[in-house]
Amino acid sequence: MCEGMFKIRHNVTNVSSMSAFVNSRGGFGGDYKDVYFIRVLGRDASYLEEIEWMDRLLSEQAARGQVKYKRIDSLVSLTASEDVNYYSGCYENWLGNGRKKLELKISGQNETLKTMLGYACGETVRLFHQVTSHASDSMEKNFAVKLMFWADQAGKEYLEDYHPEMIMKLAAPNFSKKQEYLFAYFMTLLGVDVLLLQYQSDIDASLEKLNFSVPVRLGDFGPCTLPAFQPYVPVLPVPERTQRKNSRPAVTRERRPLEVRKAGEASGPAGRTGSKRDPSGDTGGRESGRRELDFEELARLASSVVMISVHDPKGEILGSGSGIMIGEEGYILTNHHVASGGRYYSVRIEDDQTVYKTDEVIKYNSVLDLSVIRIDRRLKPLPIYRGSRKLVRGQKVVAIGSPLGLFNSVSDGIISGFRVFDNVDMIQFTAPISHGSSGGAVLNMFGEVIGISTAGIDSGQNINLAVGYDFISQFVSGFTGRHGK
Repeated sequence: MCEGMFKIRHNVTNVSSMSAFVNSRGGFGGDYKDVYFIRVLGRDASYLEEIEWMDRLLSEQAARGQVKYKRIDSLVSLTASEDVNYYSGCYENWLGNGRKKLELKISGQNETLKTMLGYACGETVRLFHQVTSHASDSMEKNFAVKLMFWADQAGKEYLEDYHPEMIMKLAAPNFSKKQEYLFAYFMTLLGVDVLLLQYQSDIDASLEKLNFSVPVRLGDFGPCTLPAFQPYVPVLPVPERTQRKNSRPAVTRERRPLEVRKAGEASGPAGRTGSKRDPSGDTGGRESGRRELDFEELARLASSVVMISVHDPKGEILGSGSGIMIGEEGYILTNHHVASGGRYYSVRIEDDQTVYKTDEVIKYNSVLDLSVIRIDRRLKPLPIYRGSRKLVRGQKVVAIGSPLGLFNSVSDGIISGFRVFDNVDMIQFTAPISHGSSGGAVLNMFGEVIGISTAGIDSGQNINLAVGYDFISQFVSGFTGRHGK
């Protein structure tokens, strides 16, 4: 294997739906990368809705730098003489260096990408000969020149800053012809997951025999007008305090749309977040005129914490999380990484047999990792702490959520520190949480929300993080029906 290259493994796990393709994250380990090459055949009743959902979710993740995503309508025809001359020169240079490196506009000075382009072009040209009877040198050149032109066109602003570990996804309709399909295969050899929306017709038998892509049958073939691709553009203002520069290394979220856990840690000075350390040494718990609740009383507040199941457009459950009632008119606070992957949500409330379905996302902020959804039901919201005493290390807390789907589990612990992650101030606490706890409540001993469970560090024990009450108060202003003190 040449220096700078890595092996490609196609479809190592079962991806049998559009939503599975959206949520797939191929592994990258040293000298190999897993990619997915899927053909969705025909249409069903939710086809267009699911495409819009895919565009929205992946382009939003792309805006946050988690993936590279593009959906193209077709491949551009190579007609301009200057383009023909330029890519003919690229082809000759590729032949001249033994077909090892290919320099295109997208490659820039990236030697790894040049190597991968050279390899991908060689493999794809080899397959072109395999499926083309009596292919001549001129036929090879014409195809290779088109391949290089399409790579620059489809890869513009897509393969920039190329690194092997990048998650890249490309969707395209009706790549049924030989050269189009081989171009899609070419892109997978660069590490790009490819989804072909074959609603009119599928590839022929000679291409099917190559056994590179997995067919997923939805319904009958027929004419269809796909929605125009609209890349996501962030429009929500970011609170000024989250824009502060932080010289310490940030924690990177794993690239998973649901129940994202953070790994690693960046320490900040004790007492940031409205959870600042009280210089007086006050514990933040013993306040004159107020009675601390016992654990049984705090556990009863679980009736104001919900479990949220997240559904794709076909109704399949993608994952689950928790939420906090914050407004009587049906408003529920959760994490953005819980809500962002869903087409709609099912909400369960303790001692209520009804499952409340909603697609209403009222507000969100991806930087703070907060979202508000709404259900059609009167709620009993939890009060949000207003900071009459600053939070301090050692202060008792209780966490309520649905870890691993175990509805409204209650655990206790203490505040163990105050940290800065991804330029957002957070509370570190020890009350045990697990996947499914995200979006749950972190309460003080008066039953007030001091934070929302957001992440945990899997490599440590009971090292968990919550966005603090000051950010929450600003974010949910106008929704809350009750206030803490």
